[in-house]
Amino acid sequence: MKEEYLGIEIESRHGGTGAFEIEINGQLVFSKLENGGFPYEKYLIEAIRRASNGEPLEKITNSRPPCVIL
Repeated sequence: MKEEYLGIEIESRHGGTGAFEIEINGQLVFSKLENGGFPYEKYLIEAIRRASNGEPLEKITNSRPPCVIL
């Protein structure tokens, strides 16, 4: 991803249990706590593309269904 979108910075931080959030340029674009699952890769790549082109970002609201192990 870094090779395709030069100048992007990827950072990982430890969050609370169940938390998984993605920010682009300081703007929250995805929250697992809000959506219940992880984002689809295509929506995340589209958000990165938009940010790299200086386009406005929209929050990602589609997510994969949560994994349930019984």
